[in-house]
Amino acid sequence: MFGRIAARYDAANRVLSAGFDLGWRKRLVRRVAQYAPRRLLDLATGSGDVAFALARGLIEPPAILGMDFCQPMLDQAEQKRRAAKDDRYGSIRFAQGDGLNLPLPAGEFDVVTISFGLRNMADRHRALQEMRRVLRPGGALLVLEFSQPNALIRPFYFFYLKHLLPVIGGWITGDASAYRYLNQTIAAFPGRVALEGELVAAGFTNVSSEGLTGGTVALHQGLA
Repeated sequence: MFGRIAARYDAANRVLSAGFDLGWRKRLVRRVAQYAPRRLLDLATGSGDVAFALARGLIEPPAILGMDFCQPMLDQAEQKRRAAKDDRYGSIRFAQGDGLNLPLPAGEFDVVTISFGLRNMADRHRALQEMRRVLRPGGALLVLEFSQPNALIRPFYFFYLKHLLPVIGGWITGDASAYRYLNQTIAAFPGRVALEGELVAAGFTNVSSEGLTGGTVALHQGLA
């Protein structure tokens, strides 16, 4: 499914989020900067927007590995890197890998980020355990993901997800079914407190979260 929409994925994200995705990534970058990582894994990197934002936004860009299960999305990331001709992107490499069985050694990274990808993992607990495994002791996981919105905006938000998002997403990408899937996974995804509990169950400590844009998105963090 992600392979089918890879070519128009970025355009759809910008329109469907009304540009808020730019601010969400900036918030993530600021949080990552607090850990001053030397080695960073951006899991479910997709077309590379988070990896690129990290390379631009950190004063000393770490060695960044962008990993994704979907090769067409990684192809888009490589095309964007070549087109940008930005020296800061020299710190990034992209590779294919399964989030449920990462082809990486234990304790390899100071920080792991995953943005709007945890929701797509077939087994969240196993995926979180894999992220913890590849972090060094005391390393940080940061999860940027859709969440359950505040009560005031919830009816309007879910109306948008159910009735408008598939139409707009289908118009941009030619694949409305992908955005019906998006609606379904967002509606079924746990809220902040429940996801904090899942991080704790996977072995993370010092778990916390921050709601963004009326709670429609949350930034979670925990230490390995």
